[in-house]
Amino acid sequence: MSGPRFKDHFSGHARAYRDARPSYPDSMYRWLRSQVPHVKRLRAWDCATGNGQVAQELVRYVDSVIATDASAQQVACARAHPKIDYRVASAELSGLPGGSVHWITVGQALHWFDVRAFYREAERVLAPEGLLSFWTYRQVHVTQAIDALIDELYDGLLCPYWAPERRLVEQGYATLLPDWSRLATPLFETACDWNVEQLAAYLSSWSATQRYQRETGRDPVAERFDALRAEYGAGRRRVRWALVLHAFRRPGSSALATL
Repeated sequence: MSGPRFKDHFSGHARAYRDARPSYPDSMYRWLRSQVPHVKRLRAWDCATGNGQVAQELVRYVDSVIATDASAQQVACARAHPKIDYRVASAELSGLPGGSVHWITVGQALHWFDVRAFYREAERVLAPEGLLSFWTYRQVHVTQAIDALIDELYDGLLCPYWAPERRLVEQGYATLLPDWSRLATPLFETACDWNVEQLAAYLSSWSATQRYQRETGRDPVAERFDALRAEYGAGRRRVRWALVLHAFRRPGSSALATL
């Protein structure tokens, strides 16, 4: 089937992307699950699943997950689970039957979509009262000194190497929201206790870092690793990202009270 051209910024380092990305908090999943209709067989669609990170968490809250991604390489790196059906498909043309899922999740990926086409697809595949949820995270924070080193990389050296869609992440998807019934969402953050090598792996997984390496033959994270380690130290530190969560009820659904 044909559809919008897939902008693939991660297949070339799919395994590194899987291993270096932060997870999302249980509190966010629990709150979202409380907004999903109570049915006997709750089915979720994790759209743009990438390495299956979100799908692996959803299995604790639903009976089954269809996890799709347009990148076959990303799907190949996903960890298998008996409740997850991984498929290669785009966000705009999922191949799912109409009204077949109760909850759609999109973690840190909406900015790559043709959002109008995706919202049409989401409305088609969601059952009545179904929930659409998507989120993104802000810039990473550790300490003021470490943040300054990361910002120099993010906003300085790598600035020309970010895809234009990156600005949509920085805006918290504020310009991409559908004209659906919107739920008031709590504030959440995700956090990891990482050593400096894990933080460096995360910085190396950025699409702009990978593009810089391809075009210049240089590794910008490796070149700054000694300075980063001098500030970071040998132990673990708390690494934080503020989350921006959006949740919507399927059009035509009656309003359900939020908690």
